[in-house]
Amino acid sequence: ACRCYSATVECGALRLRVVPPGIPPGTQTLFLQDNSIARLEPGVLAPLAALRRLYLHNNSLRALEPGAFRAQSRLLELALTGNRLRALRVGAFAGLAQLRALYLAGNQLVQLLDFTFLHLPRLQELHLQENSIELLEDQALAGLSSLALLDLSRNQLGTISREALQPLASLQVLRLTENPWRCDCALHWLGAWIKEGGQRLLSSRDKNIMCAEPPRLALQSLLDISGSSLICIPPSVHVEPLEVTANLGEDLRVACQASGYPQPLVTWRKVAQPREGQPRAQVQPEGGAPRPGGPGASDTGSGMLFLTNISLAHAGKYECEASNAGGAARVPFQLLVNLSQQQQLQLAPVPPPAAGPVSHEPLQEAGSMAFRALGLATQTAIAAAIALLTLTALLLATMICRRRRKRKKAPGPPGEGALFVNDYSDGPCTFAQLEELRDERGHEMFVIDRSKPLFAEGPTEAADGAATGPAQGLPLQPPAAYEIHC
Repeated sequence: ACRCYSATVECGALRLRVVPPGIPPGTQTLFLQDNSIARLEPGVLAPLAALRRLYLHNNSLRALEPGAFRAQSRLLELALTGNRLRALRVGAFAGLAQLRALYLAGNQLVQLLDFTFLHLPRLQELHLQENSIELLEDQALAGLSSLALLDLSRNQLGTISREALQPLASLQVLRLTENPWRCDCALHWLGAWIKEGGQRLLSSRDKNIMCAEPPRLALQSLLDISGSSLICIPPSVHVEPLEVTANLGEDLRVACQASGYPQPLVTWRKVAQPREGQPRAQVQPEGGAPRPGGPGASDTGSGMLFLTNISLAHAGKYECEASNAGGAARVPFQLLVNLSQQQQLQLAPVPPPAAGPVSHEPLQEAGSMAFRALGLATQTAIAAAIALLTLTALLLATMICRRRRKRKKAPGPPGEGALFVNDYSDGPCTFAQLEELRDERGHEMFVIDRSKPLFAEGPTEAADGAATGPAQGLPLQPPAAYEIHC
């Protein structure tokens, strides 16, 4: 069981897997070392706002969630030594504005990304020794303007930039020993800086910065090497072939061979920035898994470009770039996409309708290959245009129907027009059965004589042999008219 005295709670070496509940809210010092705590549950530390010191060393923590210590605004000392932390997320230490000492030694950290410690403006000691740190980004230590001690000894650092140490305006102790330093032109500044005044930050032991490579400088102290010996070889790049034609749906792998010293960093990218929704190149180390950027990112690797399920959007110009401290080199690469005859027919423009105004732009079905190759924004615009045209057509049809109904319902003056009635009882009509009359006001009237034979040879005479009515030979009894839909 935990022991409590004064404002201190001791729960060390109790094989705990979680932070025990029921800790008094007024606790200022909490010992949780030598347990098996693997995760800090969200909000588990929220009731402990009065904490000043928290000791979680020698547990099994694998990650720190952003905001895990947000409620500990009074915390001065945080010990996380001897856990299994492999990475630190931005925001992991948010809320610790008063923190003075942070112990992260003996973990499994591999890299420190930009702005990892941005929320620690009053931090004075940062212990990162005995990890596996091989990359320290230029802005990883940004915000540590009050830092007095930085311990990076016993890691896997091969180089460090001047920009990485620039935010440390208050630095008094710097420990860099027992790293596999690569003594090339990128480290020239460190030796010059130490000789000019940086040596005040190093103890006699810390000044012993030994070179691990190149072989001709191995086991020599950086301070004993002249600046002219710290050289770099600019990269050279080779891609073969420089142009490839691939078929739709195929996979493609292109090698980019780069040489130089130090080993160049290789990056593949598409020259023209792809539109939204178009695939980008995925770069992987040969024989390995994708890098953390994942598909769609301009990741770096050992020089292999992988393209899967090639579409029209993959076609275009690419560029392989290799860079190191000595410079950069680029080589262009062209990818062409070949279409079979059947695929060309699928992508052929749809012929315009016979009548009416039409667009001369080629139209593609929504499921066609060309339509899928369009960007997401373009597809959305085409779908919206089709929906708008359909709605417009429906509205026009509705208006036409309403007008026709109004015309049929509207009463006309006597003698104007005729009452049209469909009548197909005698079979289909022809224009030979139609005659044109005009009423007293001159309006045209079309009537049909059902007694008139089809394709009549001559005009029909009235019973008395004389022409009656305005049209000769046309009986007007009974006075009926029929609408003809031919």
